[in-house]
Amino acid sequence: MADEEEIILSELSDEELILQMHDDLYDGLKEEIEEGVNILLERGWEPYRILTEALVAGMKIVGDDFRDGILFVPEVLMSANAMKAGMAILKPLLAETGAPKVGKMVIGTVKGDIHDIGKNLVAMMMEGAGFEVVDIGINNPVENYIEALEREKADILGMSALLTTTMPYMKVVIDTLKEKGMRDDYIILVGGAPLNEEFGRAIGADAYCRDAAVAVQTAKDFIARKHNKMQAG
Repeated sequence: MADEEEIILSELSDEELILQMHDDLYDGLKEEIEEGVNILLERGWEPYRILTEALVAGMKIVGDDFRDGILFVPEVLMSANAMKAGMAILKPLLAETGAPKVGKMVIGTVKGDIHDIGKNLVAMMMEGAGFEVVDIGINNPVENYIEALEREKADILGMSALLTTTMPYMKVVIDTLKEKGMRDDYIILVGGAPLNEEFGRAIGADAYCRDAAVAVQTAKDFIARKHNKMQAG
């Protein structure tokens, strides 16, 4: 069956192939995405164009349907895994061509908390939207966040917590950044089931994101504002 599918994909026009890849991403078909990426590369497509038109545009459809309750976490994880397979082929090529990145995010679950499904989903969706994501994992003390932010020269810090007992640690991280005079260097997004907008404001985060789709949109909005400010300055 795989051979038959291969012939079909390679026979499609560029436009048809892109639409087919959107469908394949939606269905979480990893091998088909890898194949589609390779076909477009063989046809002379720039890696960045494949990333934006095939993968990012396809993941936007997934993200919108996730936000609207049409798709659920297991399905989105499958889509994100398929997207990652395509990204694995493109990443080294993108690095070579110095393709523009939307922005860079450091993300991790806070100290005392070992939950990572929500965080992983945000990281995958952010990558799917063209961001570079550095995931520092679970149970992170403040030192881990600061070290990663400085090392990676990130634009965004994402913190996640699923336990009410670990939520206050987010404030510890933000307060430490303030003490070091680093707070204004980063866009800080927080998320996790027990959080809400009020909590996000109270601890001094830039925004609370209730799910991965909202996180992507919020990050894009903040990055756009940051660029506009820089241009104006």
